[in-house]
Amino acid sequence: MVIQQIIHRNLERLFGVSVPDNLVQIQKTKKEFKGHLTLVVFPLLKISKKKPEETAAEIGAFLLKNEPSIAAFNAIQGFLNLTNAPEYWIELLNEIAQNTAYGTRAADENAPLVMIEYSSPNTNKPLHLGHIRNNLLGFSISEILKATGNKVVKTNIVNDRGIHICKSMLAWKRWGKGATPESTGKKGDHLIGNYYVKFDQEYKKELAQLMAGGLDEKEAAEKSPLMLEAREMLRQWEAGDKEVRALWETMNSWVYAGFDITYKALGVDFDKIYYESQTYLEGKDTVLEGLKKGVFYKKDDGSVWADLTADGLDEKLLLRADGTSVYMTQDIGTAKLRFDDQKKLHQPINKMVYVVGNEQDYHFKVLSLLLDKLGFEFGKGLVHFSYGMVELPEGKMKSREGTVVDADDLIEEMVRTAKETSEELGKLDGYSEAEASEVARIVGLGALKYFILKVDPRKNMTFNPKESIDFNGNTGPFVQYTYARIQSVLRKANGHCGLDAQSPPNISEKEEGLIQILSEFPATVQEAADNFSPAVIANYVYDLAKEYNQFYHDFPILKEENAAVRDFRLVLSKNVGEIIKTGFRLLGIDVPDRM
Repeated sequence: MVIQQIIHRNLERLFGVSVPDNLVQIQKTKKEFKGHLTLVVFPLLKISKKKPEETAAEIGAFLLKNEPSIAAFNAIQGFLNLTNAPEYWIELLNEIAQNTAYGTRAADENAPLVMIEYSSPNTNKPLHLGHIRNNLLGFSISEILKATGNKVVKTNIVNDRGIHICKSMLAWKRWGKGATPESTGKKGDHLIGNYYVKFDQEYKKELAQLMAGGLDEKEAAEKSPLMLEAREMLRQWEAGDKEVRALWETMNSWVYAGFDITYKALGVDFDKIYYESQTYLEGKDTVLEGLKKGVFYKKDDGSVWADLTADGLDEKLLLRADGTSVYMTQDIGTAKLRFDDQKKLHQPINKMVYVVGNEQDYHFKVLSLLLDKLGFEFGKGLVHFSYGMVELPEGKMKSREGTVVDADDLIEEMVRTAKETSEELGKLDGYSEAEASEVARIVGLGALKYFILKVDPRKNMTFNPKESIDFNGNTGPFVQYTYARIQSVLRKANGHCGLDAQSPPNISEKEEGLIQILSEFPATVQEAADNFSPAVIANYVYDLAKEYNQFYHDFPILKEENAAVRDFRLVLSKNVGEIIKTGFRLLGIDVPDRM
């Protein structure tokens, strides 16, 4: 029985009344005080009818007399610090050891369904560092919510239409000379991304020439032949021109194949993928229906708008004068399709979570409001998981100028650096080339993922590849090496590590502290889910690994002569390893058995 339940039960025995759960507030005892856990007494004063100091002393004396798991207490004002008996820690460790799914719980048939959208790439360029943070956050949040009893559908919306797509298509048509991924040896998304950059380069040349001829920048942009041709291509696409559509399908297929390789390397996946080319018409129809009902209004030029001034926002364009849709229109259509699709499967969405950067905060405020005005029940309940931007030490990235940090290049660099660093430290000695490459892959990707996920997702961050691959400090490789060290100890024990730990002659404070950290894992997973924050789990696992390494250096395990102590430490080590592995799994990070 967990300590919260033990204390709750005894409080009801002491006071002779039912005690509401919210009044039993327990936290870890601060380091400057003696004890393991602290009961906050103030909420209980309405039941005790006594002063804080008297109430704390009364509860402490009752627990000490009636509960074998409590060895000592000290009362300081309205706080009761409790010290657990050694037997409590043994029992708790064995409970943890016997629960193969400790800290997680599976969804039952009545569990809420959460749909999580992440990635959202454009088909005119490859994935970059910003996409990496997005994908890692989206995938990890999905795994964490699944681990807390939710049904989860991971979804992606691909931005596969619009003027930016036509720019890369036009550039390939003009300067590609029939180039394909096969003929160039390039991934399809990289090939198409190069032509998006090429368009921007040629467009800037045109602007410079036009401005040199006397036009100002706005006039030059309006009269640029290249931009006019791109706009005409978009018009042809929307009109269903067979030649334009065929080129679009071919080039997109190259990009999708490239995306799939990157997703596989990152270890992320999706249950359902939507495409803007399939959702924007649904959005247009929904907006026009809203126009009929008076939810929106039309201006003299034919454009359709939503007036949100009464809601403290502004007026929002939904359909241009030429009838073409904007991003907001597409998102309305996508949301409607998703909820309709899930209803058909008899699995209605309880919550929709959009993993999108904080530069889109306003967009999602408007989307939520518009969906609600259109009468969709899910409108107000949508969640915009707004995360901060990620940069390299060198600064910001710009797609059109070709200065982005390419995801594939970064993954390759991380794996290569991990292998070089591991070889220098002798951590790959005795490995075959295949084994060394696999460990390097696990360590390199672990370093990348952990460095990004350990940061509060709502904050901007700088990703430093060199700092991330370090076998000391708050890094993925440090935690992975701790796990591998534990597995080495268990292998050397020759299978003598059972599930149960018998009571050793004594338990050190360090060992008690480790068990206490293990006991906090379920609450940590729930906290991460409640706050959509993988960082909560990342930093918990680091603290656990750090504490274990101190224990490993200070206390013998295999060389311990007392069999009961040795077996206890083996069981403790095994469960530290299991929780490291589970915690990292929720972050999408693998751990190596050897290192």
